[in-house]
Amino acid sequence: MRPPRPHWWQRRAVRAGALVTLLALSGLVILALVRQQTGTEGFLVGLGLATLPVPLLVAAFRWLDRVEPGPWQNLLFSFSWGACAAALIAIVANSFATRWIATATADPTSADTLGATVIAPIVEESAKAAAVLLIFLFRRRDFTGIVDGVVIAGVTATGFAFTENILYLGNAFGTDQLSGADGGLATSVTAATFFVRVVMSPFAHPLFTVLSGIGFGVAALCAERHHVRRALIPVGGLLLAMGMHALWNGSATYGDYGFITVYGLFMVPAFGLLTWLIIWTRQRELRTVRAELPAYVATGWLTPPEPYALGSMRARAIARDYAAHTFGKQAARTVARYEAHATSLAFLRHRGRRGRAGADFVVRERELLHALWERREVARPALAYAAQATAPVRVPPPYGMPVQGAPYGFPAQGGPPYGYPYGQPTAPHPSYNDPAYKNPYRGG
Repeated sequence: MRPPRPHWWQRRAVRAGALVTLLALSGLVILALVRQQTGTEGFLVGLGLATLPVPLLVAAFRWLDRVEPGPWQNLLFSFSWGACAAALIAIVANSFATRWIATATADPTSADTLGATVIAPIVEESAKAAAVLLIFLFRRRDFTGIVDGVVIAGVTATGFAFTENILYLGNAFGTDQLSGADGGLATSVTAATFFVRVVMSPFAHPLFTVLSGIGFGVAALCAERHHVRRALIPVGGLLLAMGMHALWNGSATYGDYGFITVYGLFMVPAFGLLTWLIIWTRQRELRTVRAELPAYVATGWLTPPEPYALGSMRARAIARDYAAHTFGKQAARTVARYEAHATSLAFLRHRGRRGRAGADFVVRERELLHALWERREVARPALAYAAQATAPVRVPPPYGMPVQGAPYGFPAQGGPPYGYPYGQPTAPHPSYNDPAYKNPYRGG
C-alpha cells in the first residue's frame, strides 16, 4: 500500500522555494534600508570595506569543518539568513524598541543606551540563532555535534556582521563627507570605524553566536529521549551569547577605558578559550574516526590502512593530492566525498554505541556503506598511499592481506552487517602500479 502523498506545502521544492523567496525579499528590503541611511556613495564604500573580513572568517569556519564537511547549501543559507533576514529583524526591532523607550521615558540618551545594552543583544542573538535552530530541526543529518553548531552559527554571524558593517562604515563615510574631513587617518571617522570593527574585532559577532551554536551542538550529542536537556542546553547557550553581547555593547559606557578593558580582559581571552575548545573538539572527532572505523575493517568494508589515514588531516590531504596528481581533479573530489562519508559513518557508529542514534540508524548506516562502496576503486589506493606516507610505523598492505582470517574483499565470520550492495564481493582490488588496473577517469 502506497503511503499518502504529502500536501503541496509539505513538498521539499515548495519549502525551498518559499525560503529562497523569503531571503530574497529580506535582502531587497535590507538593501533599500541601508542605502537610504548611508546614501549611494556611502553604501558602496561600506560594501567594499565590509567585504574584506568575510572571506577570512568563512575560510576559518570551513577549516574547522574539514573533518566532516557539511553541505555548502547549509553555509549559503546561514550566511544569507544572517546578512538578510537576521539583519532586517534587528534593524526593524531595534529601531522600534528604542523609539518606544525614548517616548515612554522622554529620555533619548538613556533609550539609546538601553537599546544597545539590552534590546540589541536579545533581538540580534535570537535572530541569528534562528538559522541554527532551522538547520538543527530540518537538516538533522548534517548537524551531529559541536563543530557543526559552531560552523553554522559562525557563518550566520559573519553574514550579520557583514550587513551591519556596511551600515556603520557607510554612515561613518557620510559623517566624514559632511564634516569636510581631509581624509587623514587621524581625523577620519571611517578609518576609526574600520579599525575597531574590521581590524580589532571582526570575530565579535561570530564569538557571541558561537555560544548558541555550541548549545545546539551539545544538544545534538544528547540522546533523543532526553527532551528537557535537548531543549534547555540551547537556551543556555543563547543566554550566554546575549550576555556576552550585552557586555561588549555596554563597554562604551564603562568610562574612558571601558572598551579596552573589556576587549583585553574578556573578549580576547574568551576568543582564545573558544578557539582552543573548537580545535580540541576537532581533534577528538579525528580520534573517534580512528577508534570506530576498525570495526568495518574486520568485516571487509574498509581496508586496514583506512582508519589511520581517515583519522589524520595530513593523510587525507595527501590522499586527495595523490588522486588529483594521478587521475585528475574529479578523482580528488571522489576521494574527498569518500572521506566525508567514512567520517559520517564513524560518528554514526559512535552515537549508536552510546545509545544516541536516531531511529534511522540502520538506514543511514546502509546508505553510507553504499556510498563508500561506490567510490572504493579510487579512494582506497589513494588512502593506502597516504597511510604509508604518514604512518610512524609500516601499516599492513591494503590488498590481498587477511583481516581476522578473511582476505580483503571477502567478509569475515558472519559477513558484513547488511550484505554487499552489488551481490557477491569482488576480488582484491589491484594497486595503481598494476598494469591490469583500469583508470576509471582516463580510460586506461
